[in-house]
Amino acid sequence: MATKESLRAQANDPSFEHILDELKWRGLVALSTDEDELRKALSGQITFYCGFDPTAPSLHLGNLVQLLTMRRLQLAGHLPLALVGGATGLIGDPKPTAERTLNDRETVGEWVEKLADQNRRFLDFEGEHAARMVNNLDWTSGYSAIDFLREIGKHFRVGKMLSKDAVSARLNSDSGISYTEFSYQVLQGMDFLELYQRYGCVMQTGGSDQWGNLTAGTDLVHKVEGKSVHLIATPLITNADGKKFGKSEGNAIWLDAELTSPYAMYQFWLNTDDADVIDRLKVFTFLTRAEIAEYEIMVRDEPFKREAQRRLALEVTELVHSRQEAEAARDAALALFGGGDVRSLDHKTLMSALVELPNAEVPKGVSVIEALVAVGLASSNSDARRAIEAGSVSVNQQKIESTEAIVEDLLVGGLALISKGKKNLAGLFFK
Repeated sequence: MATKESLRAQANDPSFEHILDELKWRGLVALSTDEDELRKALSGQITFYCGFDPTAPSLHLGNLVQLLTMRRLQLAGHLPLALVGGATGLIGDPKPTAERTLNDRETVGEWVEKLADQNRRFLDFEGEHAARMVNNLDWTSGYSAIDFLREIGKHFRVGKMLSKDAVSARLNSDSGISYTEFSYQVLQGMDFLELYQRYGCVMQTGGSDQWGNLTAGTDLVHKVEGKSVHLIATPLITNADGKKFGKSEGNAIWLDAELTSPYAMYQFWLNTDDADVIDRLKVFTFLTRAEIAEYEIMVRDEPFKREAQRRLALEVTELVHSRQEAEAARDAALALFGGGDVRSLDHKTLMSALVELPNAEVPKGVSVIEALVAVGLASSNSDARRAIEAGSVSVNQQKIESTEAIVEDLLVGGLALISKGKKNLAGLFFK
């Protein structure tokens, strides 16, 4: 978890004269409102916001892009408003494929608190450029349906609402779209207007897939207040197969350690493709462009060393969790795959590493042959016996010499690591 000291240690790259130039170099500007006007606004000090809906108990890597963009803007002297959507979270923005399941108010309220706590780990809520936490339930709960339609709804044109990508995709699908989710963009537009009126907020950041919802706010502010306000939309970060990071795709990497362990976080980044790692360093770390240029050379000249991936994994795991957790995850990876001593790992780190491997629950006193079959490292007892006779099986990094051996001399917490060859590893948990 980020500390005041770690936040104070963060800095933007001083080689850039303007924050917009650094954001563009890092690949964080996919879309924006008028760039010249945006540059002028960011040359002074502005208040800006980004919203996070509590549709899950944790933020994920897609949200981390926004948090780090906010932090970079804060480091440039601007004032962040971190909006956790206690109201919009009761609805959820339209997915392109199907209607969301509505969560009950108590659940959403609990998730609001969890997401607010996560925001506090990445933004500085003290000092000259202190961030402020806001909840859109505070200003929507007092509206009656009639007041909402009269004061806010009258400014929205249905034709334009229908043209939004998520809405049009749903209209053309078998599931259609409910009036509830169709109205989401009205609520988000209302957020920008309220924050403009309450705090002088003149910019919103968000993902490029939210562009339709983002422009709902700029349009509303312009209609009600006659003022032009600004937007920055970051690009979607995608996997090698083109799918975006995010819970809707079923492949989320969560910022909550209970949902994605520090070891799993570290391994995720360690496995970054060479083709992607430099872009990931730009987006997800505070390394300067001079430092990143050095890693670019390493990737080009000595990709087998994976130095860029190691630095990326360490930096992001530290950012999301802590330096101690990042180093423990690194040590676990070295112990399992790099010739380190698995006995040096503490129980928590060892457990989080083994659950990421193929694993099985087995009875105490299980034979090595049975254990190999149980975890899928052997297709049968005879296959397991041949592997032992070939000298390729180890338990807790000790070679097994006998086909009669049982799994004993367990690791801390009564766990065991079994392997066939150098790369085929599995975990054993005991009943």
